[in-house]
Amino acid sequence: MARYFTEEHEWIEVDGDTAIIGITDYAQEQLGDVVFVEVPDTGAEFAKGAEAAVVESVKAASDVYAPIAGTVLEGNSALEDEPELVNTAPEAEGWFFKLTIADKGELEGLMDAKAYKAFCDEL
Repeated sequence: MARYFTEEHEWIEVDGDTAIIGITDYAQEQLGDVVFVEVPDTGAEFAKGAEAAVVESVKAASDVYAPIAGTVLEGNSALEDEPELVNTAPEAEGWFFKLTIADKGELEGLMDAKAYKAFCDEL
């Protein structure tokens, strides 16, 4: 599976026509303790860059954007009861939603892990 990153600190893991989206470890560190997560409903359709989810922490509320266009297959319902999964496992169990990819061409221009690390090092 290929993993990509955005400048908005989302990660996207691609497996065939399906993608899993979450926020990076860097993003969760910036947010602090996450207290609430709103994930999208199954069947919701998003254009690339659209607001898809909301994460609230003790510091702030932030939107999570769809890194590519697609239709939501599943929101991570575990985050309703355990929003702290975003802090403890942001790039694993703390994922936000799964999408059916509308256009794989939109993956071009996203960063790989090495490029994302270099991006964060400059912040």
